[in-house]
Parts: sequence; structure tokens; C-alpha cells
Amino acid sequence: MEGQGKEFMEKTKYKYLDRSDQVKRLPQPPLELPAEPGKPIIDLPDPKKSGYAAVDLTDTINRRVSVRAYSKEALSLAELSHVLWCTQGVKEVITRPATLRTVPSAGARHCFETYLLVNNVKGLKSGLYRYLAIDHKLQEVNFSGDVAEKVTQACYNQRFILGSAVTFIWTVVAYRMMWRYGERGYRYMHLDAGHVCQNLYLSAETIGSGVCAIAAFEDDDLNATLGIDGESQFAIYVAVLGKKRQ
Repeated sequence: MEGQGKEFMEKTKYKYLDRSDQVKRLPQPPLELPAEPGKPIIDLPDPKKSGYAAVDLTDTINRRVSVRAYSKEALSLAELSHVLWCTQGVKEVITRPATLRTVPSAGARHCFETYLLVNNVKGLKSGLYRYLAIDHKLQEVNFSGDVAEKVTQACYNQRFILGSAVTFIWTVVAYRMMWRYGERGYRYMHLDAGHVCQNLYLSAETIGSGVCAIAAFEDDDLNATLGIDGESQFAIYVAVLGKKRQ
């Protein structure tokens, strides 16, 4: 049986690839999108000073399940800082240039931008933010009263989004990956998204929180809510996080 999925896998085989823009010595795209002028930027606590107790990895993996119902307890800014660093934190910017982060990425391309729909985080207004990974800061994006509802509707009205402390929305800046890998880069974007979300699941266990990944969303609606074009940058994965019920 033929279909679009099989065509995608076939046409992204190495035998179909042209010379990449990296091989052609074209300029490398920026390591992250710049902050938007005029919008407030918020400092995050240093994740290396979080003081969270060490956990047993095997036990953490064993306890990892998807959680869709949360308590009303707010996430602290330090806890949010911790899971952001665990999922996209920059350990070093090297001279290639490239970022070395807390998750693996094909060729250290790290093509993601992290958007956060904040519902219940101490010290933060409810609304949409973007994580500035290199400086470990947040920038305000959208504080319209209906942004949470729009994100929920774009995710096929999965109402537990509204009950989460924060919803992570990872987007891809496509050329950041394709500059090196061409069309095959689309495969790596999806593989890398799995690395990031698994780190969110595991790091959430260290702060008494649960996560549920979401792959069911209406792409065009979610991209429009984020204010991105859906082609050069598009949403690839979503996950909700909140404090576990006792």
C-alpha cells in the first residue's frame, strides 16, 4: 500500500539528496531566533543552583507515565527553569559555531524553539512565552485573554491543557537543520523532538510533576496562534506539565 508516509521515507533517503548548503559553503543560519524588540524579557533562576536532590535514574524511568490530571499547586519559577534547562539548556557555545545542549541533536543543529503556554507558574503572568535558550531567559509573546483557549482548540480541544501549569510547544526552524542535511533533515527534526520530550518526562519526576505528550494538533491553527508562518518555522510537538495530585 502506497501513501505519503512511505513517499516521505523513500524521498529522504541519501540517494536522493543534493549537495547541502553547508557543503556549498553558504552562510550558516543563527543558532537561535533573536529576541523580539520591545517585548519584555524575564530572567530565570540559575538551574545549576536549583538544589534538587539526586534521583535514581532507573527508578525515575520506572515511574515515568503520562499524566493528564494535575493538582492546583503552582510551579515555581525555579522548577520551570530546571525543566527548561533539562530539555533545551545550552551547556556551551562552541566556535563551529554550534550549541552543545542537554539533549542530543543531529550535527548539533538544535533546530527547536520552545514556546510556553503558562497557566500556573508563580511569578509569571498567564500567557505565551518563548525560551531564549542561550541566555536562559523568557520573552513575553502573547497575553491576549484567549490564547490558552486557542492553543487548546488547536490541540483538538484536549481540555487538560487548561489544567496544566505549563504547556511546552516545540517549533522547528527548518533551515537550521536543512542547511546541513537537506531534505533528510526532516527526519532528524522528528527524532530530535523525541529526545527533548523524553527529557521533559524524566526531569518532571524530580520536581513532583507529571507530563503528557501531545502529537494531535491542527498544524495551521497552532502555528497561527504562535504567530509563525508554518513553513520556515512550524510546531512539531506539544507536552503539558503540572504538579501531580497526592
